[in-house]
Amino acid sequence: MKKTLSVIVCALVLISLGLKVGDTPAQQMQQFADSFLESLNEKQRGEALMPYESTERSAWHFIPKPDRKGVPLGEMDEAQRTAALRLVRAALSEAGYDKTQRVMLIEGVVRDLEGEGRQWPRDPNLYYVTVFGKPSATDVWGLSFEGHHVSLNFVCRDGVIVDSTPQFLGAHPGTIPSDYKGALPGGTRILHDEEELGFQLVNAMDEKLKAKAIIDSQAPKELRFAGEPQSKVEDKVEGVAYGELPNDLQKRLQHLVSIYIDLVADPIAKDRNVRIEKDGWDKVHFAWSGATEPGIGHYYRIQGPSFLIEFVNSQPDALGNPANHVHCVFRDLTGDFDLPIR
Repeated sequence: MKKTLSVIVCALVLISLGLKVGDTPAQQMQQFADSFLESLNEKQRGEALMPYESTERSAWHFIPKPDRKGVPLGEMDEAQRTAALRLVRAALSEAGYDKTQRVMLIEGVVRDLEGEGRQWPRDPNLYYVTVFGKPSATDVWGLSFEGHHVSLNFVCRDGVIVDSTPQFLGAHPGTIPSDYKGALPGGTRILHDEEELGFQLVNAMDEKLKAKAIIDSQAPKELRFAGEPQSKVEDKVEGVAYGELPNDLQKRLQHLVSIYIDLVADPIAKDRNVRIEKDGWDKVHFAWSGATEPGIGHYYRIQGPSFLIEFVNSQPDALGNPANHVHCVFRDLTGDFDLPIR
């Protein structure tokens, strides 16, 4: 009964927004993008709308920056912010949108922890929306939603989302101090699954598999290719192959990959799964660097023919606690931003 009521409520919400229950995420994005752009004044629209061919479309990063492409949530009124976030929500799963919102909220936490002498404003409203090209059911157009520790990028063509990477989320602090009282509860770990499932996988391996999976005793300080339009992946794939793992660890690896895949709307996630299945799970490798316990720098990457996942936690938090600053990304090895690999 509750499930039926939930479906009815969702249908009524879609109808009130002028959408059909069967609309695809791209169709919803188009209508929400039109509504969002119509809600803006001339100055805002000039900032939010850029040509699809603009080099800014593939200029992405997750670090704090004094300015970014697009129009920030903080310069919108309540109705405009609602329209902007409705557009972003259409491209994400429920879990993905919730996670993104909490990454934005944690800016308030790090602002409190850094105090008055901080370098950056740490504002949950410093997240920017950019639409590239005219939203259309036939022509190509793009969407970027970006700020500190968030970079979500989408390309739509012919009413379908044809690319959804780079997909980046981060968390600073990775674990909020237990005694913190503020924007999020003490002890919150926004990217808990991304980290814990990695630990569980590597620590469940026998010594032979672990020796193959661990490629370095030291974790890198940062993800590879951060801010670059494409991942420059070498032909040599490191780590342990999926086919070398026993069945229970294969399932754990699949579960870990699903955490990244399922951040986006269901049809996009299904397309990602289809590509991995078509390429073959046996071509997927898992590699680890650094410590295999919390509080010390650690890193992993999962690579298949068409995708790359990277996770790193090696930076201290604002209070100096080591390895409490998480970055993780999902990338398309056939070309991020729907751009060809050069």
